[in-house]
Amino acid sequence: MASNMELYKLVILGDGAVGKTALATQTYDPTIEDSYRKQVMVDGHSCILEILDTAGQEEYVALRDQWIKNGDGFLLVYSVSSRSTFDRIKRFRDQIVQTKNTQFIPLMLVGNKSDKIYDREVSFQEGQSLAHLYGCQFVETSAKSSVNVEFAFYNLIKAIRNLKMNKDRVVLKKERKNIINYIFCGLCGLY
Repeated sequence: MASNMELYKLVILGDGAVGKTALATQTYDPTIEDSYRKQVMVDGHSCILEILDTAGQEEYVALRDQWIKNGDGFLLVYSVSSRSTFDRIKRFRDQIVQTKNTQFIPLMLVGNKSDKIYDREVSFQEGQSLAHLYGCQFVETSAKSSVNVEFAFYNLIKAIRNLKMNKDRVVLKKERKNIINYIFCGLCGLY
């Protein structure tokens, strides 16, 4: 793989049995390693996805902080057929915000198992509302039927890129302001 390709570390968080592993395995090339990696093309740019499929069980809470620290973007996954998994999404988001120490985090809220039409406990509108509250995108997926899985991952990459571009613009504006101040103050004899 080319060394100039960007690497995106995506972390999948959610309760156990919501389909995190099923989502991850839809988007990777099997390798000898234990991680999910895949070279993909997003908006005409090649990049490497490294997907960390976290365990949703409580005994892995201590490891989760490390996974979050290393992550570039996060898929918060719940099952549309389980109200309790939706209700616990806040806990995962709060842990990300606390660990990253910022509100500006690339997130994708994912309502998985959309193929379970008759078992639905969480409406599409509830997912949209929560995503709006968090300021992130929302999609319903079916890992079983491969519906919207790529959309979720690729749009998370776009969110990471957008956040990075916005941060770069802020840095450039600050640098430009410092240069202008230096030139102006230098002309006035203040430096």
